[in-house]
Amino acid sequence: MAKHILLVDDDALMRRSLSFNLEQAGYKTSTAATAEDALALARRDPPDLILLDIGLPGMDGLDALRGFKQQADFPIIFVSSHRRELDQALGLELGADDYVTKPFDLSVLLARIKAVLRRFERTAPQLPQDGMLEVGDLVIDPGAHTVTLGGKSLDLPPREFALLHALALQAGRVVSIDDLLTQVWGAEYAGETQGVYVHIRWLREKIEANPQKPQRIVTVRGVGYKLEPQLGEET
Repeated sequence: MAKHILLVDDDALMRRSLSFNLEQAGYKTSTAATAEDALALARRDPPDLILLDIGLPGMDGLDALRGFKQQADFPIIFVSSHRRELDQALGLELGADDYVTKPFDLSVLLARIKAVLRRFERTAPQLPQDGMLEVGDLVIDPGAHTVTLGGKSLDLPPREFALLHALALQAGRVVSIDDLLTQVWGAEYAGETQGVYVHIRWLREKIEANPQKPQRIVTVRGVGYKLEPQLGEET
């Protein structure tokens, strides 16, 4: 199975080009433009390695590193283009596993990635969030990649499973369409809301008693969706 790399950078061109090159090199990639989105992505789909830019908008890379390390011992390579000595000292002291400065040679980055992954290949992160999630009689097991409804197994394609999992992680709370796009599709799909609408419709056809009057995946107009148990099925 291809190793999963989470690329966190606010430069859209950098994300697109590096994601393409990493996939050409045989890796699975996810992308995020902010640390906040990246932390949510890592919680839903834990990566094997994180490429983390230091100069992010909002929460910066150093604060994000602390957040990632609270979730699990993710291998992290810092990427930065400024104040390399100070950033390197701070980053490695906080727990980054390597450091690359922009502009960098792709072959050098790939070599660093391979080296860090080799060091961590026997210590893949295990998150508490990987445990089973129960929303009424809907049970999601991320580790086994299974979903049951009322004890009956559901066959969900990967994207529908990921979408349901993202909603279940915040069951009872509204998740915005933008957040679902980032967590399930990636930062490069920002603004492409039609995919969310279509997959929500497909999910409803599989888990709702009446997809035209959904009670599990509820629309909050102008905001997003929330996953709730049907009345009387919550345990």
